[in-house]
Amino acid sequence: MPRKINLDDKFAQFSDHWAPRVAGRYNGNEIRLVRAVGDFQWHCHPDTDELFIVVEGQLVMEFRDHVETLGPGEIIVVPRGVEHFPRVPEGEVRMIVIDPADTANTGDTSTAFTPLEI
Repeated sequence: MPRKINLDDKFAQFSDHWAPRVAGRYNGNEIRLVRAVGDFQWHCHPDTDELFIVVEGQLVMEFRDHVETLGPGEIIVVPRGVEHFPRVPEGEVRMIVIDPADTANTGDTSTAFTPLEI
């Protein structure tokens, strides 16, 4: 049976940064919760788009040709193959990232954090 997911409860279950946790799955996609501070890294996903939804805080998404700043309630879709550099200028961000299951969060399986189920 389907069960609701409380984001505050799920975010309270972990404190490490840039280490996605899988809160749910649908149609082959993972709903990943991420807590973030500081910089991540330049990367791209050659085979899939990536969706970021900011729940709390401010996320800066740098691209090679421009920068987007997102606050709570804002989303951005990064198209497949587009290099991007997520960073948090201050404080902590809580966000939802939706990717196909088994997508490396760094774009490279050798350096990726394996998302844990919560």
